[in-house]
Amino acid sequence: MKSTIYFLSILAIAVLLQSCGTRKVERIDTEEVIDLSGRWNDTDSRMVADAMVEQVLNGNWLSNYQENHEGEKPVVIVGLVYNKSHEHIEAETFIKDIEQAFINSGKVRLVQAGDKREELRRERAAQQEFASPETVKAWGKELGADFMMNGDINSTVDTYKKERVNFYQVNLELTDIETSEIVWLGDKKIRKYIKN
Repeated sequence: MKSTIYFLSILAIAVLLQSCGTRKVERIDTEEVIDLSGRWNDTDSRMVADAMVEQVLNGNWLSNYQENHEGEKPVVIVGLVYNKSHEHIEAETFIKDIEQAFINSGKVRLVQAGDKREELRRERAAQQEFASPETVKAWGKELGADFMMNGDINSTVDTYKKERVNFYQVNLELTDIETSEIVWLGDKKIRKYIKN
């Protein structure tokens, strides 16, 4: 009995030591595509944001706006993108990818939305009391948005035995804030096949 306990103890220690192997971590290029799980990832977010902004900027709404406003760039605000998919997707990183693509295009002007806009307003309020008169920022000078973009991320999953297909569809729309007219609708689809 003692020899069995001794043997099992040695075996448990050996398994424990084996599982404590060294882990290797290396830095990789952030543009490199790595898809470990088949779930939504940073590559999907960036790819969809770039594709959607390219679609929206090639829509008729932009030339129509510029024709009616002496060539001015429209002011856009990116609202909420709701995650209605089967998995946790951090919509804020996707929204930031969209905002970055808008700014990099140089075709629109972008204004802050939501909590960040409120933070700016709190700072402006504090300046009224604490900043020097020469540097205080005035109320009522915010740039009003002409259009708001918002949308949702949806997904479906199809599984059979050790195979799975994850399908994602991102739907975005651009709305004229003054008239509530939807001036552009777009979507981007991604399908991933995973085999274990």
